[in-house]
Amino acid sequence: MGLFDSHSALIARYDAARAHGQMPTGVVMDRLLSASEAIINGKRTVTAGTHNYLGLAFDEACIEAAVAAVRAEGTGTCGSRIANGSFSDHVALERELAAFHGMAHAMVFSTGYQANLGVISTLVGAGDFLLLDADSHASIYDACKQTQASAIRFKHNDPASLDARLRRLSDQPGVKLVVVEGIYSMLGDIAPLRDIVAVAKRHGAFVLVDEAHSMGVLGERGCGLAEQEGLLGEVDFVVGTFSKSLGAIGGYCVSDHAQFDILRLACRPYMFTASLPPATVASVRAALAAVRERPGLRARLWRNTRRLYDTLTAAGFQLGPTPSPIVAVCLPSDEITMAMWRALLDDGYYVNIGLPPATPSGESLLRCAISAAHSDAQIDGLADALIRLGRAFGVLPDVRCAAAL
Repeated sequence: MGLFDSHSALIARYDAARAHGQMPTGVVMDRLLSASEAIINGKRTVTAGTHNYLGLAFDEACIEAAVAAVRAEGTGTCGSRIANGSFSDHVALERELAAFHGMAHAMVFSTGYQANLGVISTLVGAGDFLLLDADSHASIYDACKQTQASAIRFKHNDPASLDARLRRLSDQPGVKLVVVEGIYSMLGDIAPLRDIVAVAKRHGAFVLVDEAHSMGVLGERGCGLAEQEGLLGEVDFVVGTFSKSLGAIGGYCVSDHAQFDILRLACRPYMFTASLPPATVASVRAALAAVRERPGLRARLWRNTRRLYDTLTAAGFQLGPTPSPIVAVCLPSDEITMAMWRALLDDGYYVNIGLPPATPSGESLLRCAISAAHSDAQIDGLADALIRLGRAFGVLPDVRCAAAL
């Protein structure tokens, strides 16, 4: 029995794909030029796969805040907050996140993955029930492995499916925690949160919303889907990340529950991980201020999103069901998806690729992550390249041939 034998099927697929050219795992950005461009393979390339939704990873105020923090407080904290104490900016950021969401409490984690892993696995345990959308992020599924609670999936974005599962548990003691996302990361579709919250409350269940891809994107103030739906006072926990709209790394959870701070003593991914370095916290605070004070960034993001989504829809591509900054192009096979991805990169456009088993229903996807920083020319160029390649690979009809018939 070999050490990697359990991964033999994945190894075979990887080797087969690698034999046909460059793999997504092998892409090196030689130099970042801006929030929307990089040098890849020696060529100027539009980056449409970085989730830098508001362009704040290159925002001057965020950069200067990070530089000043490094000079004042050094490059790292060198330990957890339990062991080494909190820096004043950690505490300030938590106050600002709580106030931003209109909630009483906030905790900051070193990654968004750890926020989901830690909070979910700590809130429920033996005798409890964790109900999660079938298309949940890997961090949510991994939280299931870290808890003794019974994990139960319900159909994606289906409140009736959730209702049926909660009804079956009606005579079971124990906490019921429902976990959904604001915007789902593969297809970019948006949860029917109002209906899901109504079902959960009817059965006495708690609700956690992962706003990783929707914080900064949805809502009048950019708080996410819960704000957009008027449900910030109805959901029990909101989890988010700093690595999307806020242009950095890290995660957080906010809540109004009076005993929320006990998580600092019970949540292992919080207790036993080094806290975020001063530069990251400072840049996140500046980015959060930009979300609050510059709604034009969000408006620009949505204008770019609709420009690409509408153009690709009109061309005949099958996309995710709702417009969002994740514009997912569904393709008929893994082979065509990989070939089109490589051709796009050769043309100067970097996008994400999604292949089974990571994708819903075994779909093969090219995922475009749109930013407020993209210009009209960059959006139109990406659309033109996708349409041209779609015709070349037989995904879209060749309009020239059709006109000749």
